[in-house]
This record gives sequence, structure tokens and C-alpha cells, in this order.
Amino acid sequence: MDSPHGAAVKAEDFGLKGPRGWVFRNIAIDAAPGSITAVEGPSGSGRTCLLLALTGRMKPTAGHAEVGGHRLPKKMAAVRRIAALGPVSGVNDLDQALTVAEQLREGALLQRRYEGPVRALLRPRGERRASAAARIEEALAVAGLDLATLPKGPRTSVRDLERLESVRLSVAIALLGDPRLLALDDLDLKLSDAERAEAWSLLRAIAARGTTVFAVCSEAPQDISVVRTGTPAKMPDAKPETDAKPDTNTKTDAKPESDAKPESDAEPDAEPDTNAKTDTNTKGTDDALAEARRA
Repeated sequence: MDSPHGAAVKAEDFGLKGPRGWVFRNIAIDAAPGSITAVEGPSGSGRTCLLLALTGRMKPTAGHAEVGGHRLPKKMAAVRRIAALGPVSGVNDLDQALTVAEQLREGALLQRRYEGPVRALLRPRGERRASAAARIEEALAVAGLDLATLPKGPRTSVRDLERLESVRLSVAIALLGDPRLLALDDLDLKLSDAERAEAWSLLRAIAARGTTVFAVCSEAPQDISVVRTGTPAKMPDAKPETDAKPDTNTKTDAKPESDAKPESDAEPDAEPDTNAKTDTNTKGTDDALAEARRA
């Protein structure tokens, strides 16, 4: 049963396949509300696309998953309403031309526009501003980003942030909507050992508040549950490719929804061709993320 905040995440034989092969397949997940799950796997093995599928941004083609009681792929819109993306390169990148304060205000505005109740838009302007400021302050506190410590305070340019500061800012924006599931890509990318420890401490703090967390990483701490996307050795017939197209009706922070369908001569649960050659081409995953940028 779900907690008041966190969403239970379950998946069985979960997979996504496009005309040119599998992006990921045979994924099994059983994550309790308020837990942290790391997603590990070689580059191009569908780690990012798995996050997008679990948050309702990309349509799976095999197996099923359930997030907060909403079954995928049938209830993708419902999952999008309770799940938020932290940093996912190529999908919800921070705007390098904005200041930190501007990025936060934009995030609060978009969250209110696309996720908040309609009646919130009818409140007096002063009340809306005060509410947004309070939500931003709370999100920053949870994300551990103290604007006063930045070189120019709130007026610091996003492009001048250190990598860990950028992660904290992206997380703060994601938390503005009080999600029950938070997903982050490349958590430990370009971080020192000390910074990686800080990043995992941040996720533990978020999970302690009840939010379920999924994070792609190169190597998770020993106390973190791990889900691994397949390697070429396990999927000899599957190029990690897809022609997944986004759902253009989704809100701004809910980008790609794949319409990829299994090929007529290869069902999603079809046995692999053991004579096929290994192919580590990652073009399909890149294509899917490129579609997200155009959404």
C-alpha cells in the first residue's frame, strides 16, 4: 500500500522495443514507497528510457508496471501527475541563459499552470506569488541549495553553477509539485567522490520524507537497491534502438511518450535470436531523446 507521499513501483517483464530492436527488456522492479532504487547498466542500455517509461513519459511495449496503483501503459497520464523528473539530459535541461531565481520562478509557474488545481489560477496575484515563494523556499531547503552561498546569490547564472549545484537546482524544481515519485538521470556524472556522497545523502533525505526515488548512476552505494538494464550479452538480438515518438499533448516537464509498437514478426516476449551478432549501437536511445527535445 502506498504511503501518503511515496508511490510503490512494481514492474514485471517490462520492456520497450522499436522497429530496430529493444531499448530495454525483462525489467523486474518491486520498490516500496519512500525507497531509493538505483538504475545501473552500460551506456546505451536504456537506463534513461526506463526512467521515462516509469514516469509515464514513454510508452512501454512489453510487460507491465504499476506506479502508485496506476498501471502502465494504460494509465500514463495518471502516472505523469504523480511523478517528476529531476535532471534528465536532453529532456528537461536547465536554461543556461537564466539566473537561478528566474529558473525557479519559471518552474513554479509551469507547475502551477500544468499541475495545480484550476482554482489556484483564480486567486489574487499577491496570494499566488506568496504561495510560489513559500513552495520555492521549501523545495530549496529539501534540495539543500542555499542561494546565499552562490557567487551572486539568486542572480547567479545557471551556467555558472557547479555540477552538484545544478543537480540540487533541478531537484528543487522537480519537488515544487510535491511528487510521489522522483526520477533522476546520471546522478553521479562528473562528481567527485565527496560530491557523490553528498548527492546520495540528498536522495536519502528526500526518500526519508516519503518520496520514492529512482536514479541512474554508474555505481550505487552498497545500501541502495539496484535495477540493471540489459547488456548485449543478455540481449543478443536487440539493438538498443527505438523510433519512439513523444506525446505532444503532455505538459512541459512530461516529455516523450513512445508510440513504439513491436514488429509484426517479433512479439515483445519473443525469444532472442542467439545467432545474431552483438550490436552496441545507441542510436535508438539518442533518437528517442531527440524527439523529447522537439516535443
